Amino acid sequence: MGVTQTKEHLIAPHGGELVDRTGPRPDGVDNLEQIALTSRELSDLDMLASGALSPLEGFMGRDDYERVLAEMRLAKGLPWALPVCLAVDRQPRGDEVALTDGSGRPVAVLEVDEVYEYDKEREARSAFRTTEEAHPGVGRLYGQKPLYLAGRVSVFERAEPSFPELALDPADTRSAFQERGWRRVVGFQTRNPIHRAHEYLTKGALETVDGLLIHPLVGDTKSDDVPSATRVECYRVLLANYYPQDRVVLSSFPAAMRYAGPREAIWHAICRKNYGCSHFIVGRDHAGVGDYYGTYDAQLVFDEFEPHELEIEPMFCEHSFWCNACGSMASAKTCPHGGDDHVFLSGTKVRAMLEAGDLPPEEFSRPEVAEVLIQAYQE
Repeated sequence: MGVTQTKEHLIAPHGGELVDRTGPRPDGVDNLEQIALTSRELSDLDMLASGALSPLEGFMGRDDYERVLAEMRLAKGLPWALPVCLAVDRQPRGDEVALTDGSGRPVAVLEVDEVYEYDKEREARSAFRTTEEAHPGVGRLYGQKPLYLAGRVSVFERAEPSFPELALDPADTRSAFQERGWRRVVGFQTRNPIHRAHEYLTKGALETVDGLLIHPLVGDTKSDDVPSATRVECYRVLLANYYPQDRVVLSSFPAAMRYAGPREAIWHAICRKNYGCSHFIVGRDHAGVGDYYGTYDAQLVFDEFEPHELEIEPMFCEHSFWCNACGSMASAKTCPHGGDDHVFLSGTKVRAMLEAGDLPPEEFSRPEVAEVLIQAYQE
């Protein structure tokens, strides 16, 4: 347990060193007071263990929490965008507690540092830019216990990954990039199947760097999002048929969605920096939900930091589409034609086609991806 040395030619982890909060099961853990974690908190715990949330070594204390909400920085000034906190309903009795998973099995020990009250409405307003309970992140926040428990964690039982062959920790992706001789790597966050527009964005980014990390989020999402198993199959068939195998790594990102829009874009970028990415794609309405955020708010938020302060470089992308006149994918930056030439399909229309067993036009989705989705929708 401690820090992992990193290769010099890759971008340094956030804060300089990759944190490692894994270790052996300590004696006496079964005698400790137990704190049960929600599925989202378990996702956060696993990312604390692997260093995906470097430089954090545990759940946030009050000083970090307050400054993150007010300024998007940790107490020592390092950029950070979202709280990573553990909600409890009481002050623990001892100096250590056992953290348990959904089955009540101890998986980690937390060294109790402090317990503090927090204002749910204030956190909602700062983190999500709304206090409406209909927002999924706000609704989850309002349902939390009333106190935050802070302290370093030692994880002795890692979460069972949903897709073991894709479960690469930051040290693993860094090693993979190193083996390939990559220095400049662009990360792509997704919680949806990759359609032609996403393919266009990722391949355009890949033209300028050494490699691409396709990094789908596989933690908690909204009930109406496409299930992760379906999405992963879509990624596999797409990469097998349309991407250069030696220039792409597919790996799962174990985070739960916050749906925090702009702040989550910053948070996602920092996490991908820990995985070894030097660049990060930020498209329209990144991590958005409903109409809570402006179309490009998640790009504008990067202006709140000094140039290169985050070190990982955002790559801002316009909404893209197929243009019949151009005969190719394009965006408002590259296409001179009007909307009548552009192929746009709403999510509602695409779902109706899939449920009916109809392939969306190839200008919208590769047929291999559409076939996977049709089978999933019909099942």
